Amino acid sequence: MLAGAAVSLSGISVAYATDGGDSVAAVTAANLDIEAGSIVALLGPSGCGKTSLLRAIAGLESPTAGSASIGGATVSSHGSGKRQWVNPEKRNVGMVFQDGALFPHLTVAQNIVFGLRAMRKELSRAEVLARVDELLDLVDLQGFGDRLPNTLSGGQQQRVALARSLAPQPKVLLLDEPFSALDTSLRVQVRAEVARIVRDVGVTTVFVTHDQDEAFGLGDNVAVMQA
Repeated sequence: MLAGAAVSLSGISVAYATDGGDSVAAVTAANLDIEAGSIVALLGPSGCGKTSLLRAIAGLESPTAGSASIGGATVSSHGSGKRQWVNPEKRNVGMVFQDGALFPHLTVAQNIVFGLRAMRKELSRAEVLARVDELLDLVDLQGFGDRLPNTLSGGQQQRVALARSLAPQPKVLLLDEPFSALDTSLRVQVRAEVARIVRDVGVTTVFVTHDQDEAFGLGDNVAVMQA
């Protein structure tokens, strides 16, 4: 385990139960240390366990073995008959899903405010509005606050999803193939924009991809997953 690592995974295994009652391994004994402020790509073919590992960091999957820590604090530990678990909302992790997963009935600003739900008791209304404006400026969507998601392009929707995830100032940002739904030319543009944004913020970032150009173009380090 790397001292001062933003994320440390030790012997993490993830398995899923089948309809027949059997267990299928998605990840087996994975070890990974991620330095604070770095961008790390999880690279590998479909079905190799990239997303399962990402979801284990987020707390959306419960590992069957191993331990995970975020910012030096253990968030999950399984073994020796003991189990330690921190719920996803308590991990201070932001996540952007493949399709953005914006709320279609909420405006851009309201989607970002939703990302602040964990902090809203601490913030005044003026501070919330100021934070929304700051994030819209960060993702270059000034003046889009009153728009609904279905009026935006795919790239703009992903930037809103990114702004929502960054709203509560997470320790770690997780991206699950965030560019795969975009066409080739737009993918390159949005990838560059996302790289700029996360580097400006300085947030530790882990993203899943099966695209080698994407992994080596955006990542400071690349963790290759196979089988």
